[in-house]
Amino acid sequence: MSITLEQAEQLSEAAKAKAKEIGVPMNIAIVDAGANLVSFHRMDNAWLGSVDIAIKKAKTARFFDMNTGELGKLSQPGGPLYGIEHSNQGLITFPGGVILKDAEGKVVGAIGVSGGSVEQDHEVASAGAYGF
Repeated sequence: MSITLEQAEQLSEAAKAKAKEIGVPMNIAIVDAGANLVSFHRMDNAWLGSVDIAIKKAKTARFFDMNTGELGKLSQPGGPLYGIEHSNQGLITFPGGVILKDAEGKVVGAIGVSGGSVEQDHEVASAGAYGF
């Protein structure tokens, strides 16, 4: 099973609501189980440079089935995954990518958010993922 467009749009709406609540325009990307882009929203005035980052955060989370912040901890110098961000045409290993699981715990996609601090990005991505 994979995330549908309708589900992705609902998650994006939840993420946009959180972004509006904290007053930070965001780029929001949602990928399916195959890491294919299903939905993308760039809020008014969200940073252009964050478009690619949001998409890569979603893909990174799905590629490794873990939130990007967790992958970042493993990819620090001396860590077991040091240098991994150079694989797969570039990964993002800081917070803002959150894995999406169905009710049975199966991975169905991921959401990636960029436009604020990494803490804000993670907060908005988590708000979107919570809606799933």
